[in-house]
Amino acid sequence: MVNVANDLVLIEGDLTAESASELASVKAQLERQTLALRRLEDADRALVQIVLAGGTLDELCERVVSFLDATGGAVAMVTTTDGRVIARAGAADELARAVALPCFDRSGRFLVESESMGARDAGTDSDRAAVRIIAGQLDHGVIVAFSSRRTLTEDDVRLLERAATVAALAITKDQAVAAVESKYRAEFLRDALSGRAGTPIDAIAHASSLGWDIDRPMVVVVAETDEDDDQTERERDEIRFLQQRFARAWTHAVGVRDPSTPVVGFSREVVVLVAVGESGDTERVMRVVGELVRIVRGDGGGGRRSFSTGVSRTITSPAQLPQAYDEALSAVTVGRQMQGDGALAHVDGLGIYRLLALIPDGAALRRFVRETLRELATDDQPEYADLRQTLSILIDTNMNVAETARLLFFHYNTLRYRIGKLEKMLGPFTSDPELRLTLALALKVHQMRGL
Repeated sequence: MVNVANDLVLIEGDLTAESASELASVKAQLERQTLALRRLEDADRALVQIVLAGGTLDELCERVVSFLDATGGAVAMVTTTDGRVIARAGAADELARAVALPCFDRSGRFLVESESMGARDAGTDSDRAAVRIIAGQLDHGVIVAFSSRRTLTEDDVRLLERAATVAALAITKDQAVAAVESKYRAEFLRDALSGRAGTPIDAIAHASSLGWDIDRPMVVVVAETDEDDDQTERERDEIRFLQQRFARAWTHAVGVRDPSTPVVGFSREVVVLVAVGESGDTERVMRVVGELVRIVRGDGGGGRRSFSTGVSRTITSPAQLPQAYDEALSAVTVGRQMQGDGALAHVDGLGIYRLLALIPDGAALRRFVRETLRELATDDQPEYADLRQTLSILIDTNMNVAETARLLFFHYNTLRYRIGKLEKMLGPFTSDPELRLTLALALKVHQMRGL
């Protein structure tokens, strides 16, 4: 292209003024295209060199920023397929400006589902451009650039496309390495959770060789997606991809807080051994786990699946891992029955539900509820739900009529009338403690979901 431009110079002297002007315009366009090609070639070499040298996605973003605006007016980010930012570069004020744009939600997730890819029309959010990172048939995420000082052009989009290709190589390489490491880590953690990891000293040493610290007080956290993968219409490959993305989200959230925290994604769940304080205070533990859940969940967009989380009691030795794992599994299962999808439950908060969940026959539990609560087990009449609430609070207050009336904002005589109506339906529970216990259990089972 440069030679063509030089040849054009040789014939400039034989042209009219009008032709010379047109030729100058063509020459200027060729020079711009030449500069753009050189920029892309330079970017290609620089970006590929980062990957060959074992560089990170953050370094890749830094290089993209230097090509977009050497004065520091640009930002580059790499996100997952659901918009979770995993790498970024740019000046602090520029990064803050970018994240404040409406293309990010409150959790800092880039709204990939609503942002257009590729070049944009001038004036239509043209201060940013995004390109998908694709390798073969696999979508690895998005690379997005922002500029506070100029409109991003088609040439900038081409630069991002080159960067996306290189990012796909880096991500594929990282995933291949992570897959091997994850295999060994998963095998060790599976052994530890089943009590086959040897003595506590051996387990601690093995975990340390994998970059993990389990020689401290910790809780076992189990996170399961709420969708039943055995009943879904999704393809198996899609389910596997979604589960891997779920595990990576937990790995990223935990790694930012403490890189030495064990976290492994299994086929149906993610298991994390979260370090806690010496006191093992349940409220503090749930605040820590709750923050991790909030980060992983985000706003639920970008194709993320709802999930529930269970938390064990605090343990102080790897030898206690099997029991803690069972507790976390119970917490996630029973928590979902108590709270519905998206539950977060600690094993100590399960109460009687933990025993009820041990009964495998849901039909038997439903029959028990029908036989005990009779018509109150249904919602055939609008008043039945209110009567169940009245009964529940009466039992919770140990049949304290005055306190129940206060809690329900009822007149004392109104509550007395309701009690009489309940006894006609259910029997003399005010004077029969065994019946009260049976009714209390039936109410608990009635509140459980998914039976």
